[in-house]
Amino acid sequence: MMPRIDYQKQSPELFKKFVEFSLALRKSTVEVAIRHLVDVRASQLNGCAFCLDMHVKEATIDHERPLRLHHVAAWRESGLFTPRERAALAWTEALTRLSPEGVSDDIYDHALTQFSEQELSDLTFHVMSINAWNRLNVAFRIPPGIYDKAFGVDKSGLA
Repeated sequence: MMPRIDYQKQSPELFKKFVEFSLALRKSTVEVAIRHLVDVRASQLNGCAFCLDMHVKEATIDHERPLRLHHVAAWRESGLFTPRERAALAWTEALTRLSPEGVSDDIYDHALTQFSEQELSDLTFHVMSINAWNRLNVAFRIPPGIYDKAFGVDKSGLA
């Protein structure tokens, strides 16, 4: 596989601002456990091995149960997720794979039964962010695990 450009070096100011945006999301109204599930699900849907690897490791560090991480891909059939988590996962899928009709009223209305308006707005920004990271890392084929030490996810025990 041919190496691709290093987007961090080619667009350092944009990269810096995007990292700042992503770090600001950590202070949002959406709880960490849901942010991890969203990151994992969007990364699965987008085929981003780098992000999937990193976010499974982050979730593990934050004590997410391994079985739940294995079930994210089949969350509809799994009994391991709360109604709030299910609404977040449905919202994530709807925003990650936009249909020609956009996000359905059913998905939107259901999300508002589980999230306040501010929480849903914050969740939407989080979904936007992980989708953008997925697109960067897929486009430039960033290998999984190469930044584990820099991001502190080497502490997950998953190598």
